[in-house]
Amino acid sequence: MLTYQLKKQPGLPLYEALYRCIRSDILSGRLKAGEKLPSKRALAENLEVSKITVEAAYSQLLSEGYISAREKVGYFVEQVAAETATAAPIQPVPEVQKAPILDLTANGSAGFPFSVWSRLQRQVLLDYQQKLLLPLHNQGCAELRCAIAAHLAGFRDMRVDPENIIIGAGTDFLYNLLIQLLGRDKVYAVEDPGYDKIRLIYAAGGVRCVSASMDREGVIPQALSQAQVLHISPSHHFPTGLVTSLRRRRELLNWADNAGGFIIEDDYDSEFRFHARPMPALQTMDRQGRVIYMNTFSKSLAPSIRISYMILPPALMEEFRERLGFYSCTVASFEQYTLARFISGGYFEKHINRMRKFYRARRDRVASALERCPLAEKMTILEADAGLHFLVKVDTKASDAELTKLWAQAGIRVRTLGSYYHEKAPRTEGVCLVVNYSGLDEEELCRLEKVQITI
Repeated sequence: MLTYQLKKQPGLPLYEALYRCIRSDILSGRLKAGEKLPSKRALAENLEVSKITVEAAYSQLLSEGYISAREKVGYFVEQVAAETATAAPIQPVPEVQKAPILDLTANGSAGFPFSVWSRLQRQVLLDYQQKLLLPLHNQGCAELRCAIAAHLAGFRDMRVDPENIIIGAGTDFLYNLLIQLLGRDKVYAVEDPGYDKIRLIYAAGGVRCVSASMDREGVIPQALSQAQVLHISPSHHFPTGLVTSLRRRRELLNWADNAGGFIIEDDYDSEFRFHARPMPALQTMDRQGRVIYMNTFSKSLAPSIRISYMILPPALMEEFRERLGFYSCTVASFEQYTLARFISGGYFEKHINRMRKFYRARRDRVASALERCPLAEKMTILEADAGLHFLVKVDTKASDAELTKLWAQAGIRVRTLGSYYHEKAPRTEGVCLVVNYSGLDEEELCRLEKVQITI
């Protein structure tokens, strides 16, 4: 049985520490190719961690090709390149790796409006001075909440009372507030496939998560029999790019009404739709106060702009004030006042329009590079109308793990659609890659056109 001394470290999730330990043992040769790994439950019990921690570590190892999964059998160590298997350190050590030629999993932050942002910061310092040192309203400054409400009215046709908006330092913080507000006794359903971190946040918050399976119209209501809370991204699902149909939205609202449940609408990435306006937010269809709207400025501005917000239905807002009103706002007043002026001055809308054109051109350039690379005849771009990623279907007999390893050997980091499934991924012909293109520059794209991979 694998035994590691896992210690919590600032900025390092427990699953990441476990992933590094197992990866180190594979690279050192302590874990041999073909060796069967312990079951998720057995390893979790042995290490005294949650099963979801082991699942996340195994998922990361699987997506990077270090291990493979065999249906109804378990997980097995894959063969690694000989040059990485020669060293045999006893303890996990920081790994020094050759930087990949390309990372098709990373996000970028091109086009940040530094000159405008710095000018507004100077204005805020001059105009607010002493006010910047005073405590803020626990929901965030009124100027920013009003600016967000006005922006949503124009961009998403949402009629929002600024008094129902809560500002927080990242959606992680807001999700943890929701767990306390809605209750740890509830069952939370999350999309499958879906963003790994959402499930980890809920699990770390002490709530039970179940997978909500999907079809071409969105989350299947019949999959929600155990749940009281549903977390979805109906405007642009990650990683499939699916937009939830109008009919399915009505069905999910009916589910929430009948179950007395709530829907957390994650509108992340909704700003970047290239050929049409996004569908109206689910929140605009809600008549019974069942939808909690969530969004962030991390994608539209920069990952380091840790400003997110949620909009609670009026009744839930009252409950928040009564039970959780003691929490302080976690975003600095200086950043809030600056962002408020950035939005109300029309700069945010201009920035979004400029970045939409930029990313449309970047997406087309990435698609062109893929069409020119030696693998072009085996690849088909599937969904590329919205968001900063798209799917590429690869015609191959290789498994997800094998294809990931082949790309890695060519210096390219990729993730497959199958690696985002919590439950067993459906059988399909070929393998789908999830291509995040916002972080690629022209030099990297030229290299992509020349990459040699045999599949």
